[in-house]
Amino acid sequence: MENTSSDIHSEKEDDPPRLEMSREGETLWLRIAGTWRRDFRLPPAEAVETQLRGAPEVRRLAYDSGDMGEWDSLLLTFLLQVDARCAERGISVDAAGLAEGVRRLLALAEAVPEKKEMRRGARRPSYLIRLGERTMALGSSTAGTLAFMGETFLSVTRLVAGKGRFRGSDLLLYIQESGAGALPIITLTSLLVGLILAFMGAVQLRVFGAEIYIANLVGLGMARDMGPMMTAIIMAGRTGAAYAAQLGAMQGNDEIDAFRTLGISPVDYLVLPRLIALTLMVPLLTVYADVMGILGGGLVGVAIFDITPIQYLVQTRESVALTHFWVGLTKSAVYGGIVAFSGCLRGMLCGRSAADVGTATTSAVVTAIVWIIIACAILTVIFHVLGL
Repeated sequence: MENTSSDIHSEKEDDPPRLEMSREGETLWLRIAGTWRRDFRLPPAEAVETQLRGAPEVRRLAYDSGDMGEWDSLLLTFLLQVDARCAERGISVDAAGLAEGVRRLLALAEAVPEKKEMRRGARRPSYLIRLGERTMALGSSTAGTLAFMGETFLSVTRLVAGKGRFRGSDLLLYIQESGAGALPIITLTSLLVGLILAFMGAVQLRVFGAEIYIANLVGLGMARDMGPMMTAIIMAGRTGAAYAAQLGAMQGNDEIDAFRTLGISPVDYLVLPRLIALTLMVPLLTVYADVMGILGGGLVGVAIFDITPIQYLVQTRESVALTHFWVGLTKSAVYGGIVAFSGCLRGMLCGRSAADVGTATTSAVVTAIVWIIIACAILTVIFHVLGL
């Protein structure tokens, strides 16, 4: 009997998986010992293949697992790799020397056909197919958006005509959630934005000894653009995403279909109160954000640049006219409607699985932010043309 052996050691010294190979006539014996758990590194099946390549007279492979300790899927993975290499060379495998549980699992693994399409290297659809699929998805999304816009317009029309159908308690709940519930995060972010604006302006203003104009920079910036935009972006991530998740979950539970079956418009009952609540609350939160931002800038001016609180307040009052606040409030009302509409749109068009709800939530935030930026650009041009 000709013996060859190969010991394969893993990183751990605590009884790692070991292999010993010996050849007896046309049979190659594979002795398996040690602990075969995923805590250890998988021994390479190439060692067995090297042995088979060097002994072309071998026609049978047999196992001896008498010294084997604990095992898990690591052992099965190795045995399947060895079986595949033996099959390529036309060598029969005798699994009688393995434990009964290992033999049953091997038989089960070989009985279940492999799903070729689940492989990572599955064939990718051609460019034309992908282009067609994306075009169809874009068309479907556009049609859904237009349909939702039409339903929302009709719902608002019914509300103006005194035929709106939703519960007042729901509206109050949404007002509370989107208004008072958002004050802590609005306070923190607005204060920090005011601080950042003041520092950025002070770097240049200090060169000319004009630190007092920090009040102008912070006041105008917060009142016209930064206050409304920061508030809207925060509400998009907080409330708009929540709207998409709530409506998406209702879509998955068939609750929206139940509304339609009962003859109740889900846009009237679910979308309209959310739309009203956020459109009302975002301007109010913007006023609060403006105050917090100006306060943050004042902290920097007073604490670092030797501006007295009275000087800062007087300079802010003289530089920021009431028109600037109205411009900011107009923008914030538009942003609030955009955030509410985006959240409800993605929720109503959501699929029926948990993954679809997650996708709708993300899409609601992205959609709202993109539309907010576009609306900001358009409104800025309009106000410039109007001289405001």
